[in-house]
Amino acid sequence: MNHTLRTVNRRTALSTIALALAATHAGTGWTADAWPNKTVRIIVPFAPGGGADSSARVLAEVLAPKLGQSVIVENRPGAGSAIGVMAAAQSKDGHTLLMGSNSMVINPVLNPSISYDVARDFDAVGMVSAQPLVLVVPAASKLTSFAELVAEAKARPGTLTAGNSGNGTLAHLTAELFAIQTQTAITSVPYKGESALVPDLIGGLVSCGFLNLPSVIAHIRSGRLRALAVSSPAPVAALPGVPTLRSLGQPSLEVQGWAALVAPKGTIPKEGLARLETLLTQALATDAVKTRFTSLSVEPVASGRDATAQYLKDEGTRWQQVIKARGIKADS
Repeated sequence: MNHTLRTVNRRTALSTIALALAATHAGTGWTADAWPNKTVRIIVPFAPGGGADSSARVLAEVLAPKLGQSVIVENRPGAGSAIGVMAAAQSKDGHTLLMGSNSMVINPVLNPSISYDVARDFDAVGMVSAQPLVLVVPAASKLTSFAELVAEAKARPGTLTAGNSGNGTLAHLTAELFAIQTQTAITSVPYKGESALVPDLIGGLVSCGFLNLPSVIAHIRSGRLRALAVSSPAPVAALPGVPTLRSLGQPSLEVQGWAALVAPKGTIPKEGLARLETLLTQALATDAVKTRFTSLSVEPVASGRDATAQYLKDEGTRWQQVIKARGIKADS
């Protein structure tokens, strides 16, 4: 073989290797080009229509033109969000994101059979939104304040019932945290979602509940439910005169339903994560997104990757302590 032919063959071989590497990287999203280079998918581990789903759809509309690629929302509900979270954790296409929520950190603690680990399996992108819980009682209840509720729980241990949207949900764990912090005994009553709980709460079949703001605000305004307190750091504009639990001397009961954007660990290059973080922060600061979120009764929350990762860790620790202290088990 002459020198020229050897040179050509060598160049051909190198070109083939380069093309093969490029094709391999393209399949995982790791390319020399700017991320993303194809459609971005946001998995929402709940059915359409909820706060996390609506927030994801607002962001998809805003982020798509900035990223230069389509952004679609894929609902993967089931098992208290565990199915969707696992689907995201196992995705290796380099263009999948997850709209995580409280249940994301609660489920692995509640149910040891759930195999994902938030810190091990996900890269944080940033916080998205927060939503307060509202402590409500039936309008016909004799209890008109948080102090009266605590006094009743102390005077008649176990007789007060706290309705919740299911075992291990944020409403359930917050009621259990209430019992711990106030040193009272209450009886938790699980329902299959807030839509099933609210009519019984209005009818007085349960004593109280820590419910999501959108589920109860119309009933509070109509006078069918009475709001005793909100769990947010600041008062809620939609509920004038309703105190925060912090202002009532219960800072440990400051609980928020939150949403955060995360990515399967190591699937998006650092430059892509940094770009997402910046675009997310910018989007949450716009009047358009703020207005859309307000209509959903959620508050935009901008937080960087490191702060978000720490927050998810702290939330997992917090609820692990409550679950252990109260002996809460997953439904069999």
